[in-house]
Amino acid sequence: MTNKKWAVKRLTINLAVSEAEKLEQYCAMTGRPATDVIRELLRSLEVEEKK
Repeated sequence: MTNKKWAVKRLTINLAVSEAEKLEQYCAMTGRPATDVIRELLRSLEVEEKK
């Protein structure tokens, strides 16, 4: 039996050149991978729960 820490879904996004450059610069500055940065940004979004 495989123990998976994460159930993963691959996502492809299109970014403007300026957006991609900004992400690359931030990652270089912080030493963090883009995946971690994007995950953190998504987690910070406030979404209303459906009732």
